This record gives sequence, C-alpha cells and structure tokens, in this order.
Amino acid sequence: MTNRYQSTGAEAEFEPGSNGQVLRNLVGITSIEDMNELELELLGEVYREVLLQALPDRALTVTDLKHWHRMWLGNVYAWAGQERSVNLGKGGFQFATASLLPGLLGKFEQKHLARWTPCSRWHVDELVQAIAITHVELIVIHPFREGNGRLSRLLADVMAVQAGREPLDYSSWEQHKPAYIGAIHAGFSGDYGPMSRFVAEAMTTGDTSVNGPV
Repeated sequence: MTNRYQSTGAEAEFEPGSNGQVLRNLVGITSIEDMNELELELLGEVYREVLLQALPDRALTVTDLKHWHRMWLGNVYAWAGQERSVNLGKGGFQFATASLLPGLLGKFEQKHLARWTPCSRWHVDELVQAIAITHVELIVIHPFREGNGRLSRLLADVMAVQAGREPLDYSSWEQHKPAYIGAIHAGFSGDYGPMSRFVAEAMTTGDTSVNGPV
C-alpha cells in the first residue's frame, strides 16, 4: 500500500483514521488488510471479465489499460483510470515523472503495444520477449497512483491468452522478489534477458485459473 512509496500532492492523501497507511478512498476503509482483500476480490472480477468474457483480439491500447484500471478500482478510488499527478519512487528507484506520462504512454502504445499485440501471431520465444519488454516498460512508466504491478500482470496475462496460452504463474516472481526487481532495473538499462527468463518460467508453469495474481 502507500507506505511503499514516497509521493506528494492530492493523491497522497490518506483515509482519516488509517494512521497514514491507506489512501483516501470512496468506501471508507482504514485497514490495509481490508483494502488488500477488497482490491484482490475486485481484481478477480476484472480477470474474469477481460479474459473470459471480453478478451480483445486486436492491438491493445493505453485506453484499454485505463479502462481495466477503472473497472478494477473505480468504486474504490476517485482517480482510478487516470494518469497519476504525483511523482513516485520505490526502493530508491524513481518512476517516470508525472508530467512526462502523456508522452511516455503515447510512445509505449506506438512502440510496444502496437508492435507486439495482438499476440496470436507470435511463436513462444517471441511471445516471451513481447511480454518481458512490455512488462518492464509499463512498470518503469508506472502510470497510476496504485496498482501498477498488478495491472502490468493483467496485461501480460491478456497477451498470453491472446496467444492461446494460459495466464502466467507468478509464484517464482514472488519467491525471488529481489531478482525480479533486478530484472526490472536491467530492462530499464536495455537488457531484457533477466525479465525474459522470469516470463519464460512463469509461462512454462502457467496457472489455468483466471482469478488474477495473488
């Protein structure tokens, strides 16, 4: 939740009574545990909607990402689906400056989403590369105030399902979190090899459920 980041501005406001632990929300939740439970439940609903009922068989867009984010958190946060207006950092790493987001997201759509999606035409090695690159680039941009990692995984799963495969199994990413973060940093420096290895492993052991990542 919010204690993972440093930020300033209106989106940095916390829910009264949460001791600065939970972002101001529309449902009055003050407990991190309760918010995590709600966000996970809502994410499962988005997974079922997007992967089972309305899987896009076309090139994906930034509008899709914003729509999914709004579907997921629109009843929780007033700013869901909107580009963040605050600067964020985590673990000494600064994500893209908020003022640069419109241009960066435009380039992300043109350079990566338009290039790699839909994924039905890629062989497995190309699919791994496509998911690794788009995952790194979206994480580095970090377009939303909250939920970027989980939305990036949803994008990866949509790409996998477009290619006729199962959603990815992210257990190894969680078990080897420092190495995963290192793979993101390597990708930021232009080396997508480490992230590709994480994607390949997650794809090999892909989970058959569509309840969303844990």
